[in-house]
Amino acid sequence: MYKIPLLLSPQPEGGFTVSSPVLPELVTEGDTAEEALSNARDALAAVIEIYEDQGRPLPSGLKQDVSVGPVWLETLVAP
Repeated sequence: MYKIPLLLSPQPEGGFTVSSPVLPELVTEGDTAEEALSNARDALAAVIEIYEDQGRPLPSGLKQDVSVGPVWLETLVAP
């Protein structure tokens, strides 16, 4: 599990774009916030694989968390 800040940006035509200020290569989208965040998991895995293939260290703002405690998560909840 990784801790990474994500930006969820609504798009004028509908849907959302997800990006990260600490991992600029991570950009994905989805028709709903839930789909966009789900796609972010896949995008993160792909970006980590690219870094590993290139022998590059991951940015310091990306933290691997192996603890088994609670995780602070802020998210949008629509009624």
